[in-house]
Amino acid sequence: MTYDCLIIDDEKLLADSTAEYFGLFGVETAVAYGASECRSFFRENSARLLLLDINLGDGSGFDLCRSLRESTDIPILVISARTSGDDQIIALSIGGDDYIQKPYSLSVLLAKVKAVLKRCGKREDANHADGLLTVDFDARQVLVNGMPVRLTALEFKLLAYLIRNEDRMIPKQELFEKVWEDSFTGDGTLNVHIRKIWEAIEREPGSPEYILTVWGEGYRFQGGRT
Repeated sequence: MTYDCLIIDDEKLLADSTAEYFGLFGVETAVAYGASECRSFFRENSARLLLLDINLGDGSGFDLCRSLRESTDIPILVISARTSGDDQIIALSIGGDDYIQKPYSLSVLLAKVKAVLKRCGKREDANHADGLLTVDFDARQVLVNGMPVRLTALEFKLLAYLIRNEDRMIPKQELFEKVWEDSFTGDGTLNVHIRKIWEAIEREPGSPEYILTVWGEGYRFQGGRT
């Protein structure tokens, strides 16, 4: 069975109440109370989006996120009651698409989840290809020198938005609103995702040729590299 959302959280009361709330608004949600239950879930089911807690009773949410990223690119929203800024950086660097601090508002979380589901339900209708980089928007595939590279769902959407606005400086706020569909996303989150895209597609991530930084303002995709 395919669910809209899988919540992976060992706080059973919170997980159950969140799943019940989502269900009231048409988001079909399953719950796994730990890493082992999550792995068991995926043996017979699938989900379009994950809400993954960092602290799990039978393991680390970070480790589970790394493991999941080896086999899936579905959006993973990491949730945590921990307040360390390092946790956010780690979560995004290992494949999380967003980081949500507990305690959270159920209505705000639902809006974010529905926005991600809507975004991922859309199909793209164009391609980009040059001497180095190929992006198939319909197949959601990225090739560098003919070899596939893995991006998370949010990283792919960010790259796609930049490419579709080639040679235009895109302000950070526009990226927050059009890619994240959340005007409150911060610079740190954006910077981590840009860095991951650099590492995936640039010949020299420290000296990018495709995605250029316009300091203090935003980013610009410069196409036609050879």
